[in-house]
Amino acid sequence: MATITIDGNVFEVENNLTIIQAARNNGIDIPHFCWHPQLSVAGNCRMCLVEVEKMPKLVIACSTQVANGMIVHTKNPRVIQARQAVMEFLLINHPLDCPICDEAGECKLQDYAYAHSIGYSRFEEEKVHKPKRVELGAHVMLDTERCIMCSRCVRFCDEIAGKPQLTFTQRGDHVELTTFPGEKLDNPYSMNVIDICPVGALTSRDFRFKARVWEMSATETICPGCARGCNMNTWVRNNEILRQTPRYNPDVNQSWMCDWGRLETLRQVNSDARIRGPLMKKDTGVVEVGWDEAVVRVSSELKSFRKGEIAVLGSAFDTNEDNYALQRFAREVLQTRNLDFKRHEAPGQEDRLLISSDRTPNTRGAVEVGLHPGEHGANVEAIVRGIREGSIKSLLLVDDNLAADAAIAQILSRLEFLVVLASVENETTRLADIVLPTSTYAEKNGTFTNLQGRVQRIRPSVATLDQDRALDGFAMSRLDKLGSQFDRWAKGAKRDARPTWRIIAGIALLMGGRFKYQTAEDVFADIASHVDAFSGMSYRRIGNKGMLLKSGKEMRVHQPA
Repeated sequence: MATITIDGNVFEVENNLTIIQAARNNGIDIPHFCWHPQLSVAGNCRMCLVEVEKMPKLVIACSTQVANGMIVHTKNPRVIQARQAVMEFLLINHPLDCPICDEAGECKLQDYAYAHSIGYSRFEEEKVHKPKRVELGAHVMLDTERCIMCSRCVRFCDEIAGKPQLTFTQRGDHVELTTFPGEKLDNPYSMNVIDICPVGALTSRDFRFKARVWEMSATETICPGCARGCNMNTWVRNNEILRQTPRYNPDVNQSWMCDWGRLETLRQVNSDARIRGPLMKKDTGVVEVGWDEAVVRVSSELKSFRKGEIAVLGSAFDTNEDNYALQRFAREVLQTRNLDFKRHEAPGQEDRLLISSDRTPNTRGAVEVGLHPGEHGANVEAIVRGIREGSIKSLLLVDDNLAADAAIAQILSRLEFLVVLASVENETTRLADIVLPTSTYAEKNGTFTNLQGRVQRIRPSVATLDQDRALDGFAMSRLDKLGSQFDRWAKGAKRDARPTWRIIAGIALLMGGRFKYQTAEDVFADIASHVDAFSGMSYRRIGNKGMLLKSGKEMRVHQPA
């Protein structure tokens, strides 16, 4: 350990840290552009200049290692003057177009111009003009004039994505960021360069000019794109997700997120094919009905079949709470052993960084909470075989599209009664006798368990008509103050969807089941009480970084009474 002094404060720090790391670990902010904690040191912006006593010149904090007895000054007049000079230099050719820049409100250069600049420029000559609106790839747009050559994006492609695609050309004040000849910025993590760009040089082609940062709300949640469970923020305006960005978690995804997870998962939420309300087949065709009518019909039809004639298929796209309630319903109420969920493996699509071959967010959780056939039950293949042979006559299918396979679609058409819980219209919902609309990951509370066995929270960022009943007490107290304003906001969604656990609990109640759940947190408390792997967990303890399952213990699940 080394003892150092920063601005008069004495700290014990590790010997291998640099000044900027030591300061950051102790709550002292040293301004910087090119330094990033997950990237190599470039030392080219000079914004982190500090004074170290007994050194003749100012040093850059990002590459100067601490030493025992070192005395550092980060705010004295000499350092402040140096920062002002660096800012003046950076702003010589930078366009002063903050009002029309997409980065306004979350731009380091803008913030530092207020905090560390002299407030005016002595430069009176013509600024150097460079290419604008350059399409680097399918997702990233470059404004070369705004680039300050910090090289963060270049280093990210080289060191993290493992695909060198960006470089600098020209010299002096004519330096330009560009792709290598014949290359495009098309690696699976290309949009991370937007997040780490400290200015408005790199912007999202999908999000560009849609909203300002101060017009949106940000909600901490989990990406449902694969079993990695990357931590992310969803950004919402007018009850619509406009973008998704990575949220730092050193145990899961560091500061990164893949492009597919950012874009494709939100498109499901915003899809025009969202199911707006319960649907039922009648003599006149498929019609929209109320929830009460739909749930009563489901319960009465299911009662007409023997327990061996009913099968239940859950989903690894659903939360632990959804799947736990579903397996309880199958075992306790329907008393069927025909219970499983379909795996969605894509061998060869995984990589060394984040992307998993398991394309669902909760396979591990589904297994742990008991969504499996057990020793004498029927798995997915046996259930499909039973439908084909006629021994299984009714199927409750949750948040999966089995009929995407034409052969299975033919088999499903033989069912006497098919109930589908889904959020988006698909081949399977078109075969269903009753369709009940489910909330997506962005519209409900709950937890996913990732491939590491880490249980992580998802939170609602957009509203459905049912959303006000699924919020926690704190949120409800705030909504009481908003009153009719929230009602108008929620109804603007026009999605009468409900979380799967709530739908199942409603059906179970009509069939004699005792599911006394009012919130997702109630369901999770039941999981923690009955499944050893979740023992001792709560939403509060999981927090925003997650909590690992307890390993090495036999799992207990509810069994038929």
